[in-house]
Amino acid sequence: LLKNFVVNICECRQDWTPASFIGTTLEEIKNTTGNDKVILGLSGGVDSSVAAVLIHKAIGKNLTCIFVNNGLLRKNEFEEVLETYKKLDLNVIGVDASAQFYQALEGISEPEAKRKAIGRVFIEVFDQEAQKIEGARWLAQGTIYPDVIESISVNGPSATIKSHHNVGGLPEKMNLRIIEPLRLLFKDEVRRVGNELQIPPVILNRHPFPGPGLGIRILGDITPQKVKLLQDADYIFINALKESGLYGEIWQAGAILLPIHSVGVMGDERTYEQVIALRAVHSTDGMTADFVHLPYEFLASVSNKIINQVRGINRVVYDISSKPPATIEWE
Repeated sequence: LLKNFVVNICECRQDWTPASFIGTTLEEIKNTTGNDKVILGLSGGVDSSVAAVLIHKAIGKNLTCIFVNNGLLRKNEFEEVLETYKKLDLNVIGVDASAQFYQALEGISEPEAKRKAIGRVFIEVFDQEAQKIEGARWLAQGTIYPDVIESISVNGPSATIKSHHNVGGLPEKMNLRIIEPLRLLFKDEVRRVGNELQIPPVILNRHPFPGPGLGIRILGDITPQKVKLLQDADYIFINALKESGLYGEIWQAGAILLPIHSVGVMGDERTYEQVIALRAVHSTDGMTADFVHLPYEFLASVSNKIINQVRGINRVVYDISSKPPATIEWE
């Protein structure tokens, strides 16, 4: 019924392929930017990586990529991502702005307020870097369609679910226009485009990671100490998934630091420490998701490693909620 309406009545063509999208988008990017220089925010994730390679293919050295360390990345991610992008022949500048983000987030606990603070500093850092690049006229981002849907009302009075730090335009003071070549694609389509562009699997098969990073996986206020706790626990969880062969079967996984303490026993001593929640989901486009039925033996092993190796954590729980009604991220 739907096919008859879309194809026969509306006369929509069924000719979308990754190759056709690439061809059309390359022309659009060239015509839009001309000889202007473009800066792009790399996150290390699939979306921004595909956007970077696509734009680089269109305008070459006129693209400068900037990878900002917001202090909320996964353990060792800043160094590892920079090394990976060097192999793609991209012009990448690494900027460590951790202190600026921590200062902006000090004392903020409300999820939307954290997202907006992270987005504000993100734009401020880019504005500073853009002024160093002569001729820069455009800021490119890896925004995809689910980001848009969850951030603003689209074609009707839909409620905003949460804001995304790369959605919503730029402040007037910033002398850059925005370009988002993936804005109408879902995650599975982005990966198909990336595969067509021959982006290495180590990047293309990475799990989605939120723009605000671990800032929305630490419930409550953020401190460098809490970030370190979560980084260490998350590192154990993700590495265990990879070592067990489970990583490639999962859409997204990560650890969440809960704003509670629980009583525990370590040796002969009573402890009162923090709790980590583990999250792993199956999905196609991020719009809906089901929790992964990870083996009990695997969960027990990961729990033991986290509690024994991460000082300050004495309890691990597993999130068995699906989307909807829950979202993939806790904040």
